[in-house]
Amino acid sequence: MMKSEIFLIVLPVFLVIGLGFSLKRTGLVNSEFLFSLNRLIYYVALPALLFYKIATADFLTSFNGPLLTGMVGSVLVIFGLSYGYGSFRGYQPSIHGTFCQGAFRGNLAYIGLAIIYNAYGERGFAVAGILLGFLVPLFNFLSVVALILPNRRDSYNMGMFIWVKQIGSNPLILASFCGILWSILALPLPHIIDRALGIITGMSLPLALISIGASFSFNKLRGDLGVAALSTCFKVIIMPVLTGAILIYSGVRGQDLGIGVLLAGTPTATAAYIMAQQLGGDAELAGAIIMLSTLCSLATYSLALYLLHMLGV
Repeated sequence: MMKSEIFLIVLPVFLVIGLGFSLKRTGLVNSEFLFSLNRLIYYVALPALLFYKIATADFLTSFNGPLLTGMVGSVLVIFGLSYGYGSFRGYQPSIHGTFCQGAFRGNLAYIGLAIIYNAYGERGFAVAGILLGFLVPLFNFLSVVALILPNRRDSYNMGMFIWVKQIGSNPLILASFCGILWSILALPLPHIIDRALGIITGMSLPLALISIGASFSFNKLRGDLGVAALSTCFKVIIMPVLTGAILIYSGVRGQDLGIGVLLAGTPTATAAYIMAQQLGGDAELAGAIIMLSTLCSLATYSLALYLLHMLGV
C-alpha cells in the first residue's frame, strides 16, 4: 500500500470532520441544529446503515469467531491494565473511572465504520457492523463498572439501571442485532425497502463525521492533560497493538486482521463524556480525552495502515 493509498483512506474521513468544524465556526451550523442532527444520526441514519449492510450480507461469511474473541479479549485486558494503573497511581475516583473508560471505549460507529468502509469496502463494513453489535454492549457494561467501582458507593443500582436502559434502548445495538438475525435467516428485503434504505444510508457516515467536527471545541482540552494523554496512548496506540498481537496469535489473518486493528484503534467515543456526567466521572477530563484521541488518530491510523501493509494485509 503506497503512502498515497493510505492518505486516500484516512484523509477523506478527517477532511469531512474538518468540514463539520468549519461549518460550526462559520455559523452555518449552530448548537440547536447540531442537537437535532445528532438525534437524526443516532436514531435513524446509523441504525438504518447498520441494519442494511448487515442484513444484506452473508452472516456465515462475514462472522469470524476468533476475530470477535480476540477483540473482546483485548478490550478486557486494556480495561484491567488501565484500571489497575489508576489504582496504582491513586487517582481520585472521578478521574480513575474516566481515565479507564477513555482507555478502552472506542468510537466504533462514527469513525471506525468510516475508516473501514474506505479501507475494505462493503465486505469489511459488514464484518465491522457485526462486531459492533457485540462490542457496544460490552463497552456500555465496562463503562458503568469503570465509573462506579472506584466510588464504592450506593450508586450501583443506579448504574445498573443506566446500563440496562442503554442496552435495551440503544438503536445501534438493536439495529445490529436485527440485521444479524435478518442475515442468519436469509430473509429477502422488498425491492422498494431496499432502494429506500440505499438512499437513507448514503447520508449516514458523512453526517456522522460532520457532527463530530461540529462538536469539536479546543476549550475541552482542559483539566489534567497528562492523564488525558496517557489514556489516549492506551486507546490509540497500546490497544491496536495488543489487538493485532492477540489476533495474529489466534490465527486471524488478512482483511479480518486489518478490521480488528482499525476498530481497536478508534479514538475514544463521544458517549464517554455523557457516561462520565451520568455516573459521577470527570466530564472535563472525558472531553479532553475524546478531543486528544481523535486528533492523534489521524497519525496513528496512517501508521496502522502502513504497518498492516507491511504485514501483507
